[in-house]
Amino acid sequence: MRRAPVLLYLLLACFVPPSAAQSDTSDEPAANPARPTVSTPATLTPVGYLQFETGFLGAQHSPGLASQYSVNEVMKITVARRFQLLASSQPCARSHESLESSNAAGETSLAVQVLLVSEHGAAPTLATSYFHRVYAGNTPDLDVGSPSNSLEILASTDVKGFHYDANAMFNELSDESIRKAQFGQSLSVSHPLYKAWTLDGEVWHFSQPFLHGDAVGNLWAVSYTARKNLVFDAGFDRELTSTSTQWEWFAGFTYLLPHRLWGK
Repeated sequence: MRRAPVLLYLLLACFVPPSAAQSDTSDEPAANPARPTVSTPATLTPVGYLQFETGFLGAQHSPGLASQYSVNEVMKITVARRFQLLASSQPCARSHESLESSNAAGETSLAVQVLLVSEHGAAPTLATSYFHRVYAGNTPDLDVGSPSNSLEILASTDVKGFHYDANAMFNELSDESIRKAQFGQSLSVSHPLYKAWTLDGEVWHFSQPFLHGDAVGNLWAVSYTARKNLVFDAGFDRELTSTSTQWEWFAGFTYLLPHRLWGK
């Protein structure tokens, strides 16, 4: 886990050419980050471009867990104007339970996101997405759990200099042979701070059917747009109920490959 920041740096160095800082960025495609908030934007990435969202997450005082530190990766590619494919994974995580520690890989999910309505005037952009878990992994889940299947309804809009992302989530959680429904809602609001800096604030809620409780959190993050296709972020999340993970902190980046994989 200590090597994770170095690996991320080397990965980024492979993607960014040495002369990038001096090159003209006027024609570069723009990244469309979904991290680090719980909310996902309804808008899609540019058609034909591959986007990576890579980050580190630390969590403390979760039900059944003293702490957990993990690396997370999401890959996205929009294959048509209204159709986007996604892959989400947790390649490694270190968990501390009481006096025991473990290292393992977390879940991997595949998904599709479909743009339903593009923003027009006062009407927001609307989309829907479906996630299916293809590998459960061996890492203990945090308070929200690990859905086997998830259906999301997404809305995004801009109003008076503020950007809003609102999500409604309908998840299927499983514990051995028992399956239960989970419901979640999130609202993220962002606003430019200074030049390339942006501030994000978010509130979110998930029901906890197996714990008979609710997870409620308040997230704050800052992001820095180094280039149109490269955005760094960092922040923290403070959860507000006794069955929630009490503290989470995170840092990472979103990188959109500057070359289209197909088409014009």
